[in-house]
Amino acid sequence: MVAARMRGAWLAPALFAHAMLAFAVPPTPQELAEWCANAEDASHCGRLVEAQQLKRLPGLATRDGLNLKVTLFPSGTTTFSDVEDLRGGKSYSLWDTLDPINAVVLYTTEGDRAGFLLLQRTSGRRVVLPSEPTLAPDRQRIATADFCATSCENEVAVWRVQRDGVTRELAWQPREQWTDATAKWKDATTLVIQYKDAGGEARTLERSLTAADWRRLDPR
Repeated sequence: MVAARMRGAWLAPALFAHAMLAFAVPPTPQELAEWCANAEDASHCGRLVEAQQLKRLPGLATRDGLNLKVTLFPSGTTTFSDVEDLRGGKSYSLWDTLDPINAVVLYTTEGDRAGFLLLQRTSGRRVVLPSEPTLAPDRQRIATADFCATSCENEVAVWRVQRDGVTRELAWQPREQWTDATAKWKDATTLVIQYKDAGGEARTLERSLTAADWRRLDPR
């Protein structure tokens, strides 16, 4: 949802948690509105968010010009380099951490498309996500909900988290059109989805992972 919301703002308007990461908190809608009030575009907004998150997460990452360097665990670093060109380029910005699974969440832009990237710090593996991920209470899965008028997947997805990678496990699309949505975990097997229907009315539904109408996916 966050990627979709930020797109809209610009295009239409390891089981180990290091002590220094103990206060990891994703940006709230109120913080996004404040931090990005004067941003020029989505990539600039991402950089403004990063500036705040670097203060909250000291020692996790550093910014040097176009390069974002993220620390790995137990040692090492990996670097994400922005690309500038006339077609919009590509950018990476520190967004948050998922400490229980020792992962870092980056906000990304490429041209006029925005999304997220999950970096597993123990292995260095990366997975591209369509929206901001939320972690299940049992730490075995994450969920994404990507809905907007254009350039979205318009589906809720559940991803299996394993030490050697993160793979998309389940996907579901509603029959009616949604304009926005967020997915949170009620428990390890139930999602609570808040969404706006085609008329803009806010609604809420619960979906069990055992529901028959999930599309079950081969690991990829």
